[in-house]
Amino acid sequence: MEMPTPNPVILAKKARLVERLLAALPETAVIHDEAETRAYECDALTAYRCPPMVAVLPSTTQEVSDILRICNEMGVPVVPRGAGTSLAGGALPTADCVILGVARMTEVLETDYANRFVRVQTGRTNLSVTGAVQENDFFYAPDPSSQLACAIAGNIAMNSGGAHCLKYGVTTNNLMGVTMVLMDGTVVEIGGAHLDAGGLDLLGVICGSEGQLGVVTEATLRILRKPEGARPVLMGFDSNEVAGECVSDIIKAGVLPVAIEFMDRPCIRATEAFAKAGYPDCEALLIVEVEGSDAEIDEQLEKIIAIARKHNPVELRESKSADESARIWLGRKSAFGAMGQINDYMCLDGTIPVSQLPYVLRRIGEMSKQYGLDVGNVFHAGDGNMHPLILFDANKPGDLELCEAFGADILKLCVEVGGCLTGEHGVGIEKRDLMVDQFAPDDLDIQMAVKDVFDPQWLLNPAKVFPLASSDARRAA
Repeated sequence: MEMPTPNPVILAKKARLVERLLAALPETAVIHDEAETRAYECDALTAYRCPPMVAVLPSTTQEVSDILRICNEMGVPVVPRGAGTSLAGGALPTADCVILGVARMTEVLETDYANRFVRVQTGRTNLSVTGAVQENDFFYAPDPSSQLACAIAGNIAMNSGGAHCLKYGVTTNNLMGVTMVLMDGTVVEIGGAHLDAGGLDLLGVICGSEGQLGVVTEATLRILRKPEGARPVLMGFDSNEVAGECVSDIIKAGVLPVAIEFMDRPCIRATEAFAKAGYPDCEALLIVEVEGSDAEIDEQLEKIIAIARKHNPVELRESKSADESARIWLGRKSAFGAMGQINDYMCLDGTIPVSQLPYVLRRIGEMSKQYGLDVGNVFHAGDGNMHPLILFDANKPGDLELCEAFGADILKLCVEVGGCLTGEHGVGIEKRDLMVDQFAPDDLDIQMAVKDVFDPQWLLNPAKVFPLASSDARRAA
């Protein structure tokens, strides 16, 4: 089969763009060979791929400013990229775009233990932020399952959470300030090393904006003193619904664990084969962790275990050592990798009221039979942030489309029961056309008007978040 002839206009534009980028950046920071750009053709939503026109890897805020100024002047779209761990296609390129990756921006710029903050470049990985302060008994609270790899830039873009978000909140609750570069190259400072900034809450607009408004190059993050201790308890149940009822009862009782995590039988089996964490053979399990002094932990776990016993658990195991605690968490942290070993899957991210857990889990089971696709459920049960893993065969014609339809129905169900389309993965391309199921036309118009202010030409992260027809019309206006 003959390859299509390259468009001479596009080739000329690319040549001019590369020339200008090389004049502003080190040669090693500009990737324009077609074979090399394929390393950036997708993120963790690997079902969709498209090599970018060029990829750039700046090391400083000034270099990011230079890149955006050049692209803005030439009308070239820019897709910001952290570590590429997005599960919603948030960093998927378009063929005419520049990928702007912050992977080389990893420096710790300032640490202030007295005022409890650290300022970092946003290419730094989530886990390494805690690594930079843990010798002084501090930590950074948000802990996505991908924290070993995911970058702070992506955490801010998607407002990521993690297992311990029930007590400590998600990224927005731990973000104090940012340095951000607008599409025209302007560098702005928002928030800072203080509890709350005056004026409009622009930081709240930036966090979770999915690269639509600017490129965040530096972040001031809240760090916390490590708790005296922490202890998890493992609970096994004979049905998903019963486990969901237990979660709801724990929350209603006014007890605040640091984490409540849920896994069902498919995930339990996969993680046991993968991590051998010693999980029980049951339909569903919960990991509930509390922290504080020994006396506080004992008091909280006594209440939680009493609630669990009312639901007739098939196993109830309180950790007795640091090693046992690590093994309990090993399986949960390994869940996504373990499921990936047995099948292709699509990981969803709907959020629901905790009281609706039993009903939603039952409906997902019914829809699984209807679509003929298996589902593994693993999620942050304490705040209702669900992560159903729909298993499918990427090599089987029609299976991906069936999986997407199933996923759309699950997300619509989340909205129907009073929840929302995403808790921490973002909208990206995965949920953009479902935004109309959560937001009225006027709501979407207001959101797009905010983007108009920050990015008038609609060059930042194109074809994401908003329904495609709406964003295309806005860009052409």
